[in-house]
Amino acid sequence: MEGDLTLQLRIFDLNCWAIRYLSKRRQERIQLIGDMLRRERFDLVLLQEVWSEQDYSDLKARLGGCYPFSHYFRSGVIGSGLCVFSRFPILDTLLYQYSLNGYPYMLQHGDWFCGKSVGLVVIKISGIVFNVYVTHLHAEYCREKDAYLPHRLVQAWELAQFIRHTSKAADVVLLGGDLNMHPEDVGIRLLRGWTGLRDAFAEATRFEGCEDGCTLIPNNCFTVKTELLPFPLGIRIDYILYKAISSFTVKCEELKTTTGTAPGMDIPFSDHEAVMATLHIRRQGQAAGATLGTAEAMLADVVTEARTEVGVGLRAAQRQRYSTGRMAVLALLLLLLQAAAALGALAGLAAGQPFPKLSFSLLAFLAIGVLLLATGLHLFHTIEVKMLQGTEEQMRMALRALQERPSDG
Repeated sequence: MEGDLTLQLRIFDLNCWAIRYLSKRRQERIQLIGDMLRRERFDLVLLQEVWSEQDYSDLKARLGGCYPFSHYFRSGVIGSGLCVFSRFPILDTLLYQYSLNGYPYMLQHGDWFCGKSVGLVVIKISGIVFNVYVTHLHAEYCREKDAYLPHRLVQAWELAQFIRHTSKAADVVLLGGDLNMHPEDVGIRLLRGWTGLRDAFAEATRFEGCEDGCTLIPNNCFTVKTELLPFPLGIRIDYILYKAISSFTVKCEELKTTTGTAPGMDIPFSDHEAVMATLHIRRQGQAAGATLGTAEAMLADVVTEARTEVGVGLRAAQRQRYSTGRMAVLALLLLLLQAAAALGALAGLAAGQPFPKLSFSLLAFLAIGVLLLATGLHLFHTIEVKMLQGTEEQMRMALRALQERPSDG
């Protein structure tokens, strides 16, 4: 296709907070979301935390023919929670599950069971190939003592690498999702710098919605108010990012967020505010060169900062691996001592001494339980160490390439 071509694309992104049996007024909110999507007729809808496939099916049925193409991404124990609805045909899909995603013993958080991932759908509109990514990164929970920061940085790095290596045949790249990172956080700077993605909020010609584009706000009845005490306006952790490849330009004409309760209702759509962007895509005659989007010197600093945080996580994981390994060895020694004591007690039966079966059984079960638990945790932290080592090594190689690039040629 030759000559200029312009296209307007309306995108909707929302973390739906639809956890079966746990999320408040879940079914009512799913209906509200479906009604609003059917009314607004967006071109693309990117949803997170639709954990139940039944909710996805109900939403799909409610939307009817408004969004004839959709895909639900499955991963983890309870699913990825990611799904996409589109007015245009979906040509291909791909899912990548992040290598690190929290800890299985942190049951109160539950991220490990969710199979946090990035989903890709490829669509073509008016001859323009779009790579559309939807994702949900690990939650922060405590900003002052963020134990999950290394895992979230690994996810941000893997997301950036996934986008870079899968988008080479695309004309336009779109990313929407709950990134669980503030705009100034190192993970966001790493993701944007390494991929060249632009922030729709920062680039928008017009904006309407919550102040500073916040998507987790105190006046939402479903948010945990104590977590937002340091942020009276709220925080911005949900994003629509984009970039053009080849001979295209993309401009964000308008960005909106919801602002609490749904129109005419006493509840909001979710504990997060939705993000809605109107993008203007234009084809030009001359191809644009590929760019990382951030000055290389600044990007090198960002990669160094991220690598340092990953290194902190690596050392913590190594300590955990050592502790659980030592616990497993002690449990094994306890079992061996019990076996030796049992042999001695059995030998004493010939002398008429009673054998304490109950005490030995309880102690044996305890030792076996500790051994199995410690061994499982040791294996988990061994995997964690290897994943962190791998990411740190990738960042080291990327940093070296950035530092050597100015001297090329």
